Amino acid sequence: MRGMGTEPVESRRILRLRGGVAREEDDQVVVEEPLEIRVEGEALAVLMRTPGHDLDLAAGFAITEGVVASFAAIGTLRHCRGRGGEDEHPENAVEIGLVPGTPFDRERLRRNFVASAACGLCGRAALDELGARARVNGERFQVPASLLATLPDRLIESQAVFHRTGALHGAALFDVAGAALVVREDVGRHNAVDKAIGRAAIDGLDVTRSILAVSGRTSFEILQKAAVASIPVVCAVSGPTTLAIDTARTFGITLVNFVRAGGMNVASCPERVSGA
Repeated sequence: MRGMGTEPVESRRILRLRGGVAREEDDQVVVEEPLEIRVEGEALAVLMRTPGHDLDLAAGFAITEGVVASFAAIGTLRHCRGRGGEDEHPENAVEIGLVPGTPFDRERLRRNFVASAACGLCGRAALDELGARARVNGERFQVPASLLATLPDRLIESQAVFHRTGALHGAALFDVAGAALVVREDVGRHNAVDKAIGRAAIDGLDVTRSILAVSGRTSFEILQKAAVASIPVVCAVSGPTTLAIDTARTFGITLVNFVRAGGMNVASCPERVSGA
Protein backbone atom coordinates (compact mmCIF):
# COMPACT_ATOMS: atom_id res chain seq x y z
CA MET A 1 0.00 0.00 0.00
CA ARG A 2 1.04 3.62 -0.44
CA GLY A 3 2.29 5.90 2.23
CA MET A 4 0.49 9.03 3.36
CA GLY A 5 0.73 10.90 0.06
CA THR A 6 -1.75 11.09 -2.80
CA GLU A 7 0.79 10.88 -5.63
CA PRO A 8 -0.77 8.78 -8.43
CA VAL A 9 2.64 7.59 -9.66
CA GLU A 10 5.34 5.51 -7.95
CA SER A 11 8.77 4.30 -9.01
CA ARG A 12 9.42 0.61 -9.66
CA ARG A 13 12.67 -1.09 -10.68
CA ILE A 14 12.35 -2.74 -14.11
CA LEU A 15 14.56 -4.37 -16.74
CA ARG A 16 14.41 -2.30 -19.92
CA LEU A 17 15.28 -4.02 -23.22
CA ARG A 18 16.18 -1.70 -26.08
CA GLY A 19 18.15 -2.54 -29.22
CA GLY A 20 19.38 -5.82 -27.75
CA VAL A 21 20.69 -4.07 -24.63
CA ALA A 22 19.29 -4.89 -21.16
CA ARG A 23 19.48 -2.27 -18.43
CA GLU A 24 17.92 -1.99 -14.98
CA GLU A 25 16.15 1.33 -14.49
CA ASP A 26 13.56 3.01 -12.30
CA ASP A 27 10.28 3.40 -14.15
CA GLN A 28 7.29 5.62 -13.39
CA VAL A 29 4.26 3.38 -12.78
CA VAL A 30 0.65 4.43 -12.20
CA VAL A 31 -0.81 3.57 -8.78
CA GLU A 32 -3.90 1.36 -8.58
CA GLU A 33 -5.69 1.03 -5.24
CA PRO A 34 -9.20 0.36 -3.94
CA LEU A 35 -11.56 3.15 -2.97
CA GLU A 36 -14.48 2.23 -0.74
CA ILE A 37 -17.65 4.24 -1.30
CA ARG A 38 -19.78 4.56 1.82
CA VAL A 39 -23.27 6.05 1.93
CA GLU A 40 -24.78 7.10 5.25
CA GLY A 41 -22.16 5.03 7.09
CA GLU A 42 -22.71 1.83 5.11
CA ALA A 43 -20.25 0.36 2.60
CA LEU A 44 -21.81 0.33 -0.86
CA ALA A 45 -19.03 -0.44 -3.36
CA VAL A 46 -15.28 -0.80 -3.75
CA LEU A 47 -13.73 0.68 -6.90
CA MET A 48 -10.23 -0.02 -8.19
CA ARG A 49 -8.97 3.40 -9.16
CA THR A 50 -6.01 5.74 -9.50
CA PRO A 51 -5.77 7.87 -6.33
CA GLY A 52 -6.64 11.51 -6.85
CA HIS A 53 -9.90 13.41 -7.37
CA ASP A 54 -11.60 10.81 -5.15
CA LEU A 55 -14.45 13.13 -4.16
CA ASP A 56 -15.13 13.80 -7.85
CA LEU A 57 -15.19 10.04 -8.42
CA ALA A 58 -17.56 9.39 -5.52
CA ALA A 59 -19.94 12.15 -6.65
CA GLY A 60 -19.93 10.97 -10.26
CA PHE A 61 -20.41 7.34 -9.23
CA ALA A 62 -23.35 8.27 -7.00
CA ILE A 63 -25.03 10.16 -9.83
CA THR A 64 -24.37 7.80 -12.73
CA GLU A 65 -25.09 4.59 -10.80
CA GLY A 66 -28.40 5.84 -9.41
CA VAL A 67 -27.40 6.20 -5.76
CA VAL A 68 -28.92 9.69 -5.94
CA ALA A 69 -31.20 11.29 -8.49
CA SER A 70 -28.99 14.38 -8.75
CA PHE A 71 -26.04 16.06 -7.05
CA ALA A 72 -28.50 18.18 -5.07
CA ALA A 73 -29.27 15.08 -2.96
CA ILE A 74 -25.66 14.87 -1.73
CA GLY A 75 -25.20 16.76 1.50
CA THR A 76 -21.56 15.96 2.32
CA LEU A 77 -18.54 14.35 0.66
CA ARG A 78 -15.48 13.50 2.73
CA HIS A 79 -12.65 11.03 3.10
CA CYS A 80 -13.11 8.59 5.98
CA ARG A 81 -11.69 5.34 7.30
CA GLY A 82 -12.88 2.22 5.50
CA ARG A 83 -13.46 -1.27 6.78
CA GLY A 84 -9.76 -1.63 7.62
CA GLY A 85 -10.30 0.69 10.60
CA GLU A 86 -7.29 2.44 12.07
CA ASP A 87 -4.91 0.43 9.86
CA GLU A 88 -6.43 1.81 6.67
CA HIS A 89 -5.53 5.28 5.49
CA PRO A 90 -8.61 7.51 5.07
CA GLU A 91 -7.56 8.38 1.50
CA ASN A 92 -8.93 4.98 0.48
CA ALA A 93 -12.54 5.55 1.58
CA VAL A 94 -15.11 8.27 0.86
CA GLU A 95 -18.29 8.85 2.86
CA ILE A 96 -21.33 10.30 1.10
CA GLY A 97 -23.88 11.97 3.35
CA LEU A 98 -27.35 12.49 1.91
CA VAL A 99 -29.61 15.50 2.34
CA PRO A 100 -32.19 14.67 5.04
CA GLY A 101 -35.26 13.04 3.53
CA THR A 102 -33.42 11.68 0.48
CA PRO A 103 -34.62 8.13 -0.32
CA PHE A 104 -31.87 5.51 -0.36
CA ASP A 105 -32.76 1.94 -1.35
CA ARG A 106 -29.71 -0.04 -0.20
CA GLU A 107 -31.02 -3.43 -1.25
CA ARG A 108 -31.93 -2.35 -4.78
CA LEU A 109 -28.51 -0.82 -5.31
CA ARG A 110 -26.76 -3.92 -3.98
CA ARG A 111 -28.79 -6.12 -6.34
CA ASN A 112 -27.97 -3.89 -9.29
CA PHE A 113 -24.24 -3.90 -8.54
CA VAL A 114 -24.18 -7.68 -8.12
CA ALA A 115 -26.15 -8.21 -11.33
CA SER A 116 -23.85 -5.90 -13.28
CA ALA A 117 -20.71 -7.57 -11.92
CA ALA A 118 -22.07 -11.00 -12.82
CA CYS A 119 -23.34 -9.90 -16.28
CA GLY A 120 -26.78 -10.84 -15.03
CA LEU A 121 -28.64 -8.30 -17.16
CA CYS A 122 -29.35 -8.78 -20.84
CA GLY A 123 -29.13 -5.77 -23.14
CA ARG A 124 -32.87 -5.09 -23.14
CA ALA A 125 -33.10 -5.37 -19.36
CA ALA A 126 -30.12 -3.06 -18.95
CA LEU A 127 -31.78 -0.41 -21.12
CA ASP A 128 -35.09 -0.81 -19.31
CA GLU A 129 -33.37 -0.34 -15.94
CA LEU A 130 -31.47 2.67 -17.25
CA GLY A 131 -34.73 4.19 -18.50
CA ALA A 132 -35.82 4.74 -14.91
CA ARG A 133 -32.83 7.08 -14.35
CA ALA A 134 -32.10 8.70 -17.70
CA ARG A 135 -34.09 10.66 -20.23
CA VAL A 136 -33.71 11.35 -23.93
CA ASN A 137 -31.49 14.35 -24.61
CA GLY A 138 -33.35 16.52 -27.11
CA GLU A 139 -30.79 19.33 -27.32
CA ARG A 140 -30.53 20.54 -30.92
CA PHE A 141 -27.18 21.96 -31.98
CA GLN A 142 -24.36 21.05 -34.35
CA VAL A 143 -20.68 20.37 -33.81
CA PRO A 144 -18.31 20.49 -36.80
CA ALA A 145 -16.71 17.15 -37.63
CA SER A 146 -13.44 19.06 -37.93
CA LEU A 147 -13.71 20.07 -34.26
CA LEU A 148 -14.55 16.53 -33.11
CA ALA A 149 -11.48 15.29 -34.97
CA THR A 150 -9.23 17.40 -32.72
CA LEU A 151 -10.64 16.21 -29.39
CA PRO A 152 -8.78 12.88 -28.93
CA ASP A 153 -5.41 14.62 -29.37
CA ARG A 154 -6.47 17.47 -27.10
CA LEU A 155 -7.57 14.93 -24.49
CA ILE A 156 -4.29 13.05 -24.49
CA GLU A 157 -2.30 16.30 -24.47
CA SER A 158 -4.08 17.17 -21.20
CA GLN A 159 -3.29 13.84 -19.52
CA ALA A 160 -0.26 14.73 -17.42
CA VAL A 161 -0.01 11.38 -15.61
CA PHE A 162 -0.47 9.40 -18.84
CA HIS A 163 2.59 11.10 -20.25
CA ARG A 164 4.59 9.90 -17.23
CA THR A 165 3.28 6.33 -17.20
CA GLY A 166 1.50 5.46 -20.47
CA ALA A 167 -1.06 3.54 -18.39
CA LEU A 168 -4.10 5.72 -17.79
CA HIS A 169 -7.42 6.27 -19.52
CA GLY A 170 -8.73 9.78 -19.94
CA ALA A 171 -12.13 11.47 -20.06
CA ALA A 172 -12.84 15.10 -20.78
CA LEU A 173 -15.88 17.31 -21.11
CA PHE A 174 -15.69 19.96 -23.83
CA ASP A 175 -18.18 22.66 -24.67
CA VAL A 176 -19.58 22.88 -28.21
CA ALA A 177 -16.87 25.40 -29.14
CA GLY A 178 -14.18 22.88 -28.13
CA ALA A 179 -13.08 24.47 -24.85
CA ALA A 180 -12.14 21.92 -22.18
CA LEU A 181 -14.42 22.07 -19.13
CA VAL A 182 -13.03 19.13 -17.12
CA VAL A 183 -10.24 16.61 -17.78
CA ARG A 184 -9.72 13.56 -15.57
CA GLU A 185 -7.55 10.41 -15.67
CA ASP A 186 -7.85 6.99 -14.08
CA VAL A 187 -6.77 3.39 -14.49
CA GLY A 188 -10.44 2.63 -15.21
CA ARG A 189 -12.11 4.32 -18.18
CA HIS A 190 -15.46 4.38 -16.35
CA ASN A 191 -13.79 5.92 -13.28
CA ALA A 192 -12.32 8.70 -15.42
CA VAL A 193 -15.82 9.42 -16.73
CA ASP A 194 -17.27 9.46 -13.21
CA LYS A 195 -14.51 11.83 -12.08
CA ALA A 196 -15.29 14.23 -14.93
CA ILE A 197 -19.05 14.07 -14.37
CA GLY A 198 -18.59 14.40 -10.60
CA ARG A 199 -16.41 17.49 -10.91
CA ALA A 200 -18.89 19.07 -13.34
CA ALA A 201 -21.70 18.42 -10.84
CA ILE A 202 -19.71 19.81 -7.92
CA ASP A 203 -18.90 22.95 -9.93
CA GLY A 204 -22.51 23.31 -11.10
CA LEU A 205 -21.64 23.04 -14.81
CA ASP A 206 -24.43 22.49 -17.33
CA VAL A 207 -23.37 19.46 -19.39
CA THR A 208 -26.54 19.16 -21.47
CA ARG A 209 -24.74 20.82 -24.44
CA SER A 210 -21.32 19.26 -23.91
CA ILE A 211 -19.12 16.63 -25.55
CA LEU A 212 -17.63 13.71 -23.62
CA ALA A 213 -14.35 12.51 -25.14
CA VAL A 214 -12.91 9.23 -23.86
CA SER A 215 -9.81 7.20 -24.58
CA GLY A 216 -10.21 3.70 -25.96
CA ARG A 217 -13.54 2.08 -26.81
CA THR A 218 -17.10 3.01 -25.83
CA SER A 219 -19.01 0.33 -23.94
CA PHE A 220 -22.46 0.30 -22.35
CA GLU A 221 -21.18 1.64 -19.03
CA ILE A 222 -19.75 4.77 -20.70
CA LEU A 223 -23.00 5.50 -22.56
CA GLN A 224 -24.99 4.69 -19.41
CA LYS A 225 -23.13 7.36 -17.48
CA ALA A 226 -23.53 9.88 -20.31
CA ALA A 227 -27.26 9.16 -20.50
CA VAL A 228 -27.82 9.67 -16.77
CA ALA A 229 -25.83 12.93 -16.86
CA SER A 230 -27.70 14.07 -20.04
CA ILE A 231 -24.49 14.47 -22.05
CA PRO A 232 -25.54 14.67 -25.72
CA VAL A 233 -22.32 13.77 -27.59
CA VAL A 234 -19.77 11.03 -26.85
CA CYS A 235 -16.66 10.51 -28.96
CA ALA A 236 -13.75 8.07 -28.78
CA VAL A 237 -10.68 6.96 -30.70
CA SER A 238 -11.75 3.30 -30.75
CA GLY A 239 -14.91 1.38 -31.57
CA PRO A 240 -18.27 0.94 -29.83
CA THR A 241 -20.07 -2.15 -28.61
CA THR A 242 -23.53 -3.10 -29.84
CA LEU A 243 -25.12 -2.15 -26.53
CA ALA A 244 -23.31 1.20 -26.54
CA ILE A 245 -24.90 1.99 -29.91
CA ASP A 246 -28.32 0.79 -28.74
CA THR A 247 -28.02 2.94 -25.61
CA ALA A 248 -26.98 6.01 -27.61
CA ARG A 249 -29.92 5.60 -29.97
CA THR A 250 -32.38 5.02 -27.14
CA PHE A 251 -31.37 8.16 -25.24
CA GLY A 252 -30.66 10.57 -28.08
CA ILE A 253 -26.87 10.61 -27.75
CA THR A 254 -24.63 11.28 -30.74
CA LEU A 255 -22.00 8.52 -30.60
CA VAL A 256 -18.85 9.10 -32.66
CA ASN A 257 -16.09 6.49 -32.88
CA PHE A 258 -12.76 5.93 -34.61
CA VAL A 259 -12.24 9.68 -34.48
CA ARG A 260 -9.27 10.66 -36.62
CA ALA A 261 -8.14 13.71 -38.56
CA GLY A 262 -9.15 11.85 -41.73
CA GLY A 263 -12.63 10.80 -40.65
CA MET A 264 -14.87 9.15 -38.06
CA ASN A 265 -17.92 6.89 -37.69
CA VAL A 266 -21.19 8.35 -36.40
CA ALA A 267 -23.35 5.55 -34.98
CA SER A 268 -26.33 7.56 -33.75
CA CYS A 269 -28.00 10.98 -33.99
CA PRO A 270 -25.79 12.21 -36.88
CA GLU A 271 -27.81 15.42 -37.18
CA ARG A 272 -25.59 16.96 -34.48
CA VAL A 273 -22.45 16.53 -36.61
CA SER A 274 -21.97 19.14 -39.34
CA GLY A 275 -19.64 18.66 -42.30
CA ALA A 276 -19.85 14.88 -41.99
